Amino acid sequence: MYSISPKGGKRNKLKFRKFRKNAKALSPVIATIILIAVTVAVSVVVAAWMGALTIGFMGNAEQASITNVVLANNAVTGGYTGTATCTVQNTGSATVTISSATIDSNNAAITGGTVSIAKGTSGTVVVTIPSTGSSTTEPFANTAQYTITLMTAKGNKVTTQATYTGT
Repeated sequence: MYSISPKGGKRNKLKFRKFRKNAKALSPVIATIILIAVTVAVSVVVAAWMGALTIGFMGNAEQASITNVVLANNAVTGGYTGTATCTVQNTGSATVTISSATIDSNNAAITGGTVSIAKGTSGTVVVTIPSTGSSTTEPFANTAQYTITLMTAKGNKVTTQATYTGT
């Protein structure tokens, strides 16, 4: 029937209720702060990951251009060869390796096999083609325009046009 409570039992119950009431009011605030902190942390991780992907895809892009071409016909034993001496500027963020070349869609040989050009520098690529006619025909005709295409090891093409002005 009657319960015996310790001294100040009713007062302790009120204090506990007040604490419990305040604890419930504090919980949504703490939950919101934790939720915001987790959201910010996940956002930072995703942003860093996407930044790494972007640098991975874009940072190693080859950006090369042919800045100068000198065409020449050269007399060799048994005929002529034509050489296109190309100055290639690498403005990309990775080394460019020139692996093959064509002149007017005809395969041409690169002197030295392949040529690597470090980022931010320029290099010379010498491309040679044999005579297209008889052994007495020079490969390049005077005032004719030629298309020189250099292919990189990653499959990118660098193309320019040059006019032969020799005799």
